Amino acid sequence: MNRAALHKITYGLYIITAGQNGKFSGQIANSLFQVTSNPATIAVSINKENYTHELITAGRKFAVSVLSQEAPMIFIGLFGFKSGRNVDKLKEVETKTGVTGVPIVLDHSLSFIEAEVQGELNCGTHTIFFGKIVEADIISEGEPLTYAYYQSVKGGKSSKNAPTYIQEETKAKAAPKASTRYVCSVCGYVYDPEKGDPDGGITPGTAFEDIPDSWTCPICGAQKDNFEKE
Repeated sequence: MNRAALHKITYGLYIITAGQNGKFSGQIANSLFQVTSNPATIAVSINKENYTHELITAGRKFAVSVLSQEAPMIFIGLFGFKSGRNVDKLKEVETKTGVTGVPIVLDHSLSFIEAEVQGELNCGTHTIFFGKIVEADIISEGEPLTYAYYQSVKGGKSSKNAPTYIQEETKAKAAPKASTRYVCSVCGYVYDPEKGDPDGGITPGTAFEDIPDSWTCPICGAQKDNFEKE
């Protein structure tokens, strides 16, 4: 099977929040789509190991925040590479309570959708939850963040629990090395000197050795000494 064919499938990047009775959290998801228009229904694929999966299963509702192209990597990393079982992801984030009672992430978001689970499909490592849309609105104007932009422009990597993890890792290994790159041993983020880390104040063309020791991984916040040559 040529997995390169799967790379042609387009994805967005979203924050999925869920919970009830004061227990709330959220995660990054890239496999979300509208299933029907009447009734308006969406589906999202969530890894069974994730805390958000546990919360959706218990509460039978979830909210979606459509991320802006300008969302910083450290913000994406908070929801994509940390577990809600260990970190209160919503503590320092601007939210509002939706009609479902689930917090909706407003920071770096263009719109939101709230849904009540109507059904689910067991897909082995993941569950696809089907949700009837009960509310939706625009938060701000801008360009939505696509998975392709996250990877090619921002230098983002797949979480090991993402539906696209294996395919994207295969793609990364096949990519030619134009210069010495360094990989975060915690989350897999690759620092490419040609791209730098503009969001972190590191201009394109900066060698890894010249980055200040105070710099941290833009995705998971790991210290510089957690990076190894690719």
